Amino acid sequence: MYTVHATVKLLKRVKQQPSERVEPTTALGNWYANTVPWRPQTAVLVAETTLLPVFMPLARAATMLERFPDQLASVLQRLGAPGAFIDDERAAMVEHRWAKTANRSVLGVMNEFVFLADHYRWYHQTPQPDLVELSVQLSRTPCSPLYGTHTSPDRAVSALIAEKRM
Repeated sequence: MYTVHATVKLLKRVKQQPSERVEPTTALGNWYANTVPWRPQTAVLVAETTLLPVFMPLARAATMLERFPDQLASVLQRLGAPGAFIDDERAAMVEHRWAKTANRSVLGVMNEFVFLADHYRWYHQTPQPDLVELSVQLSRTPCSPLYGTHTSPDRAVSALIAEKRM
């Protein structure tokens, strides 16, 4: 089980009422989510602890969180995560809750990822980038909340996986 802290705009889009935050049973913890103003409609989710970004199609918004574990698995595979870790994470993501955003630092990082993603699209001259590749590229971005530890989300995920193996 995990909580998705969504912006008000996304909560309205998916037609969900926020509930109370739950302690996550997933290794990556709870997530923050927002819409991305692109065509086709896109969403970005950022892990609260590692700041790992995951971009995914928003369309059929009602099923977004049912599709999210598959998109996350694709990103983790591209980052070189072991299959056992990915399977455990997917199994723990069966249940979820929606909540309001609560951490302005994570919101700021999420907004920065959207800004960088816009520049990625402009630089590569593609209106519809490969969202898994985009997520992997942005996971290498240094993030100030991670400066004291792993510097970037991809390194934070690698450290989390190494910690889980022990």
